Amino acid sequence: MSLKSERRGIHVDQSELLCKKGCGYYGNPAWQGFCSKCWREEYHKARQKQIQEDWELAERLQREEEEAFASSQSSHGAQSLTFSKFEEKKTNEKTRKVTTVKKFFSASSRVGSKKEIQETKAPSPSINRQTSIETDRVSKEFIEFLKTFHKTGQEIYKQTKMFLEAMHYKRDLSIEEQSECTQDFYQNVAERMQTRGKVPPERVEKIMDQIEKYIMTRLYKYVFCPETTDDEKKDLAIQKRIRALHWVTPQMLCVPVNEEIPEVSDMVVKAITDIIEMDSKRVPRDKLACITKCSKHIFNAIKITKNEPASADDFLPTLIYIVLKGNPPRLQSNIQYITRFCNPSRLMTGEDGYYFTNLCCAVAFIEKLDAQSLNLSQEDFDRYMSGQTSPRKQESENWSPDACLGVKQMYKNLDLLSQLNERQERIMNEAKKLEKDLIDWTDGIAKEVQDIVEKYPLEIKPPNQSLAAIDSENVENDKLPPPLQPQVYAG
Repeated sequence: MSLKSERRGIHVDQSELLCKKGCGYYGNPAWQGFCSKCWREEYHKARQKQIQEDWELAERLQREEEEAFASSQSSHGAQSLTFSKFEEKKTNEKTRKVTTVKKFFSASSRVGSKKEIQETKAPSPSINRQTSIETDRVSKEFIEFLKTFHKTGQEIYKQTKMFLEAMHYKRDLSIEEQSECTQDFYQNVAERMQTRGKVPPERVEKIMDQIEKYIMTRLYKYVFCPETTDDEKKDLAIQKRIRALHWVTPQMLCVPVNEEIPEVSDMVVKAITDIIEMDSKRVPRDKLACITKCSKHIFNAIKITKNEPASADDFLPTLIYIVLKGNPPRLQSNIQYITRFCNPSRLMTGEDGYYFTNLCCAVAFIEKLDAQSLNLSQEDFDRYMSGQTSPRKQESENWSPDACLGVKQMYKNLDLLSQLNERQERIMNEAKKLEKDLIDWTDGIAKEVQDIVEKYPLEIKPPNQSLAAIDSENVENDKLPPPLQPQVYAG
């Protein structure tokens, strides 16, 4: 089998990583293949359409109410009651329409009015509560960072505090709406710095990184894997899927990495450590940094193995292998968290966006992995997935002379256990077949006996009269001569 055919199930054209609208930015499966910018445009179009439909529905309901009210004028005795009900319904309908429009059209960075805040009988906002050590440290670093920008820094800090205040009162919104508010805030702050503050683009990027670190450290516990989503369910599903695929070997994925080389083995371990460490980070940018470090270790491992720079076709299969081998915790939750709350400019361009898009592709491949993807027969794939058997281990004659004797013995024992397991399965199958044959034979004999008994029933006759003495019928036996007696002759 050629290498090209082996890669057929894993290869992803780099053009498939880009936004399907053709804008040149990286797309994302969570955004249906669009980049952040195009997805927001499509989302706003759909939302505007929904708003228009809601308006039309509200106007139609209002006309129906007015017609019903007009027809009820002829009714006597209930006019005042009907009019009061109509006014109440009309007021409620108007309030609902105004609230709906405000909800959709209000700027995400705008804070609720002072009157609303005063009327709300709620506990103090999260920014005023007792902060954790990490949150306190991040806050101090953020303030020290903004001091270098003087007036611009004060304005940024004020906007950030207002945003956190607003997010406190928006916790009842869906996670998608909270994500939309955060993305709007990122965009508004960046545009304001570039237009009003005349801040250079490179400094804007640094400021946005600090803003993201500050706000997401505070919001992390509320927006990461919330109970209102199915993120946890997806985490358990992908974790179970990866565990079931523990038997997949590097050769099946065409991974160009030789773990027998000590340096390569170290790189693989570091890549696995980085992808697992992603879950311990709170800031989306820090999680992206873990993915980037993992990817760079993969490229180094491939480069050492092949003695040449790695290609994109080599990178994706190796990333899939690392994910299968590491089984990172809460993988789907971390991907969704980065997608929802990371600064969109990082996901659309740059190496962070490229590596993150490849990780999304790797997870999608694992979820859809089948026998054809690994160039296996469906029978072998099903046996491996069920745990009945595992792929043959490396033959002893293929080991290098410098290979560890303990590793050789381990693979030899695994091979022996695999053979014994197959032999045990054959014996059990034969035993079950013999048991079934014996049961069928017993049932057949019993049925034949029953048929014969029914065909020839047993008849029990009464016992005959006991036989009398042989001379009982001789009535004249008294006239018979006596029996002869033995005589003894002398002589």
